[in-house]
Amino acid sequence: MTRAEFLKNVIPFNVLPEEVLRGVADLFHEVRYVKDTVIYQQEVTKMKGIDVIVEGKYEAFFYDSSQARRLEEHHEPGFCYGGVSVLLNRKRSLRTVIAKKGTVVYFLPRKDFRALCNAYDEFFHHFTADFGRRMLNEEFAHFAKKPTSFEESYLASEQLYSRRIESIGYRDIVYCYPDTPIYKAAGIMADNKTSCMIIRSHEGVVEGFVTDITLRDKVIARRGDVNAPVIEVVDNPVVTISSQAFVYEAVLMMFSTKTKYLLVEDQGVYKGIISRNRLLSEQAQSPLVYVQSVKLAVSVEELRSKWQQVPQMITQLLGRGVNAEIINQIISTIADTIAQKVIEEVIKRVGEPPAKFVFMVLGSEGRKEQTLKTDQDNAIIYEDKANEQRELVRDYFLNFAKIVSEKLNYIGFSYCTGGFMASNPNWTHSLSHWKRNYESWMEESLPETVIKFSTFFDCRYIYGDKTIISELHQFLDEKLHEPMEKLFFHMANNAVQYEPPLTFFKNIRTITIGEQEVFDIKKAMTPIVDLVRLYCLRNRIFKTNTGERLKALKDIKVFSESEFHELNQSYYYLMAMRLKKQASQIIHDKALPENYIDPNSLTKIEQVTLKEIFRTIESFQSRLRREYTSNLFG
Repeated sequence: MTRAEFLKNVIPFNVLPEEVLRGVADLFHEVRYVKDTVIYQQEVTKMKGIDVIVEGKYEAFFYDSSQARRLEEHHEPGFCYGGVSVLLNRKRSLRTVIAKKGTVVYFLPRKDFRALCNAYDEFFHHFTADFGRRMLNEEFAHFAKKPTSFEESYLASEQLYSRRIESIGYRDIVYCYPDTPIYKAAGIMADNKTSCMIIRSHEGVVEGFVTDITLRDKVIARRGDVNAPVIEVVDNPVVTISSQAFVYEAVLMMFSTKTKYLLVEDQGVYKGIISRNRLLSEQAQSPLVYVQSVKLAVSVEELRSKWQQVPQMITQLLGRGVNAEIINQIISTIADTIAQKVIEEVIKRVGEPPAKFVFMVLGSEGRKEQTLKTDQDNAIIYEDKANEQRELVRDYFLNFAKIVSEKLNYIGFSYCTGGFMASNPNWTHSLSHWKRNYESWMEESLPETVIKFSTFFDCRYIYGDKTIISELHQFLDEKLHEPMEKLFFHMANNAVQYEPPLTFFKNIRTITIGEQEVFDIKKAMTPIVDLVRLYCLRNRIFKTNTGERLKALKDIKVFSESEFHELNQSYYYLMAMRLKKQASQIIHDKALPENYIDPNSLTKIEQVTLKEIFRTIESFQSRLRREYTSNLFG
């Protein structure tokens, strides 16, 4: 049997095209072991490549702290070892491996293995999926997650959050025209050894892209006409990212948009294309790889387990000095991914929706500022339907929302005590009904309706048809051109109602909870959220995240550079303190997280910093009072 014939029956090499497999076979080297030999040591040996067993056997296991073998496995011919170690374990062997006497393996160098992973998604995902399944075993997860040294972890973190896209080697873009026959497009991809090609009009406008998977699913599997123009099978949208963006932003963008490729641009000029495989293998130590394991989860129980592991991750990130703004985004991305998985599973269960819809999240989740004390804040907007279909459509979405809400509650996103959930009939409606909601809240402008408006202004799409929420934003934009002094007055009043917890002598004011003297850090942060939201409404800025809102307000000169930094640093200092407290309660106290901080538990430096932050908040509240007194009622 030739080497290529042997590999054809080996998972995952069997997914490669036959002509590729023949070429790959020549890259392997044959290695023989004549006696029992320790060839790889757990967390010590740097993998130079991967092995495929041809004859004999591998023994693989973990050593525990007593040097006892744990989770011993015996691997027979056809088994591939080393892929997970190379991709997801810093190139270090995940386990100790002994080759038994008479073992013969085919060895593939690391650079060639990585090239296959970059070129073929299905090949790459075999290793991430296998690792994800194994991590369901509690004992395997314990040894696999054994922490590296602090220095290694810190370095990995620094690279992730400080490296820019331009520092990663992205591929040149391969183009073809919309009228190019499908078979010719596939030939261009083959000649350029690329798995993704951009479709560009004769005028230079990007109209979509095709991948190996596109051709497989839309052409080969359906026995499509390979002479048809490639524009008939393109995928959309094409997602772009600046070459100056950070690596972590690219990974988050890929997960939120579900795209596997990003078009890299520099000042409006497309420079290259980067794949998710490339980013993930570059950043295997990153907690963002964890999001991929969430996407691979196959049950609600597994999703629940994933969410329960988040506090440990947050603690590690805070310990490495990662900014709270980034940590919020990671938590929100994980929460979004879980919600999307739940929604997809429920749709499979209850059937396809009878109308286009959008599932949106509100409040802190809508602002991408979730903490570990989180409940459900969500709503559904569906397209308007004819009278005879309205009840049918409404019944479907209320039942759908009820099941989604139950599953999210089981996973760890508790029911909202205020009832701001899609399962509440008040918050699942048609687009026209939602427009009337917003219009009445703005026109009535009572304190209670302003709270509802504020909550629902912080809304963000996570699933469904984006055009629906875009139409709602367009409607709001038009309404906000009208005079809204009463609305803004009540919103300003909300922003100044809470006084930062400072005594007359500028000490931290506390309240008594149980036997402790504490302050509520969530309430301390609320004035920043409120005043930034108000300024964005006045300027019709529809960003939802407080940090992004602050940047946008700075860009239009609402805040000076120094004011921006004061508010931004204050907000995320408080956020980091809040996250740290909640993670500690979950991990060390086995208690439900809360928002109360005992000032005596803080260092002197932390106490002084808090007092400065509270004074900053007071200063901005004073500005708000002045502006609204003179501008609104002067």
